[in-house]
Amino acid sequence: MAQITRRTFATGAAAAAAVPIAGQRAHAAYPGNLTVRFIVGFTPGGAQDILGRVVSDRLGALWGSPTVVENVAGAGGNLAMDRVAKGPTDGSQICILPPGIATNPFLYSKTPFDPEKDLIPLSQVATLGNLLCVRKDLPVNSVAELIEYAKKNPGKLNFASSGVGTTVHLSGELFKRMAGIEMVHVAYRGSAPALNDLLGGQVDLIFDNITSIIGHARSGNVKALGITTAARSSLAPEFPVVADTVPGYETTSWSGVAVRAGTPKEICDKLEADTRKICQDPILKDKLATLIAEPVGSSAAEFQAFVQAERAKWGKLITDIKVKLE
Repeated sequence: MAQITRRTFATGAAAAAAVPIAGQRAHAAYPGNLTVRFIVGFTPGGAQDILGRVVSDRLGALWGSPTVVENVAGAGGNLAMDRVAKGPTDGSQICILPPGIATNPFLYSKTPFDPEKDLIPLSQVATLGNLLCVRKDLPVNSVAELIEYAKKNPGKLNFASSGVGTTVHLSGELFKRMAGIEMVHVAYRGSAPALNDLLGGQVDLIFDNITSIIGHARSGNVKALGITTAARSSLAPEFPVVADTVPGYETTSWSGVAVRAGTPKEICDKLEADTRKICQDPILKDKLATLIAEPVGSSAAEFQAFVQAERAKWGKLITDIKVKLE
């Protein structure tokens, strides 16, 4: 029988003690050798795509690991969310979560995944408002004047949107309901053609993402009457809040990160913590500022509660106005 020396015992004890620590480090070291893919549900160049690329870039820099952005556009973000909902549970696919997670279950008769069970929202990254703008020759200069004009000319105003069921469209529908006015909705295939017709005077107004329209608002090509956020934007403080005239009115476009249900808690916790950390990153804040987007960095619990509140808010409106997409 081999003699066990004090040194041999100490070496063996140290090795045994290292086993659970190594296991802990395996999670702490996520993503390790993984190439993490950020799945964006919209085409390159839009706000959601830019936000996804900013998140991918900053998390990749934090981890010192490679990241890739994949655009899986279609069905209001459903295709991208479905990709992640049916993908791996090792954190190698992260969904850039759009507002469609809250609205699409009501817009589509069937979705290919369960929005409430198949994805885990981990942190809201950013929020941005829509800007209520009218054609520059419309004889109104405030939200109050717009409402008064609409009531004197019932059904004569029309409002453009970037598509049925988008936040641009739903912002207008909510405004109609809360202001007690009638307007005709004109849906376009994207923000650019809608904005072109507003500039040309073919439509009267739009609740466009501030990212898309702020240049025209600041140059006077359109008249900006108000922003749809609850408070003035620190990045565009010159625009009053629609809710100052229509109490309780608020709509935003937003973005966050989510993973497939079943992803280990250790990975979820790290993704949540690291996403919150990059939301304090000056580089991320500067890049979001170019979009007129505000960083959020919420906890998973806060983000999940926010998504549930969005479902309740928009589900009622969509059901009441009977909007459906196929």
